[in-house]
Amino acid sequence: MQTYTTKQGDMWDSIAFMQLGDDRFTDRLMDENLKYYDYYIFPAGIVLTLPDIEPDVPDSLPPWKRVAG
Repeated sequence: MQTYTTKQGDMWDSIAFMQLGDDRFTDRLMDENLKYYDYYIFPAGIVLTLPDIEPDVPDSLPPWKRVAG
């Protein structure tokens, strides 16, 4: 389990982008940390649990290089 400790001024989407690689994971980050759901802008020192994110396989890969599943 990985965690992230907030800095003053952090927001959900910026944390998702910095820690998970894309702000489209914001909802997954929020789902992992429901007790902080009411925060929009974080104070410093809150420890958030980071969700496990599977790496994307680009669709531009030829069929023999794509992962089945």
